[in-house]
Amino acid sequence: MKASRPKYKIRKNDVVIVRSGDDRGKKGRVLEVYPDQGKAIVEGINLISRHTKPNARQTQGGIIKKEAPVPISKLSLIDPKDGKPTRIGIRRENGKVLRVSKRSGEIIK
Repeated sequence: MKASRPKYKIRKNDVVIVRSGDDRGKKGRVLEVYPDQGKAIVEGINLISRHTKPNARQTQGGIIKKEAPVPISKLSLIDPKDGKPTRIGIRRENGKVLRVSKRSGEIIK
């Protein structure tokens, strides 16, 4: 029997805050989510230096700053109403599943 993968409530284009680690307190937009690994790439968070050689696609070689994946457990969604971290709840209306902020009850788009 195949084990089911966990479902995460953070999605692409959500604005999140980092809860722990070196980048604690920084905010950024989620660029990509990897549910199999339990990680996400957040804009401007967990930057690494990548040494690259010049090639056909990038004629300029050198050191490039790039975002590395962050564990989703270290991220928290920003409440659209007051800009503070919040948990996410689920509400069903008219056959649609809506994500709702537990802090303010505001619907998250």
